[in-house]
Amino acid sequence: MKTTRSGRELEEAVEIIQQGGIVAYPTEAVYGLGCDPRQVAAIHRLLEIKERAIEKGFILIAAGFEQLQPYLCPVNETVMAKISATWPGPVTWLLPAADNVPRDVRGTHDTVAVRITAHPLTAKLCRTAGTALISTSANREGEPAARTAREVTGTFGSLVDFILIGDVGDEPNPTIIKDARTDEIVRPA
Repeated sequence: MKTTRSGRELEEAVEIIQQGGIVAYPTEAVYGLGCDPRQVAAIHRLLEIKERAIEKGFILIAAGFEQLQPYLCPVNETVMAKISATWPGPVTWLLPAADNVPRDVRGTHDTVAVRITAHPLTAKLCRTAGTALISTSANREGEPAARTAREVTGTFGSLVDFILIGDVGDEPNPTIIKDARTDEIVRPA
């Protein structure tokens, strides 16, 4: 496992993602673990590392809405205005999943959880990779999420292929998750 602080290492993180690896990176509140959502083997490896049930699904993060569109049904103007008012930022929205979104990403849901990240380093990671990323907190199921690269290393050791070093944002808790169809809060902040 490698860790990083410079631009060249960002490129290495992207190469690892493109090769089906798992990368840890800072987000608005905690460190996240991610991979390319188009690489099923990477998703299954991430499920195993986290000891997470496939039924739960994952969040997809992106640098811009265009990176999320392939995973979503068309979004009407009213809903788009509502979610756009919160992005980039620490609000994750549940939106109807496109027919081609595999269960590995959406779990047992007909929606997919999506967010345009406000974390500058993570947004740069998504932009450089040219894709949305699977994003899940860097912890094993039921344990506190890592807030530092050192905590990621302590929990996962060499199970994570790369750690992108950076400060997490100022949010005290992982992002709120809201259903865009009903405005129901699925997970409070």
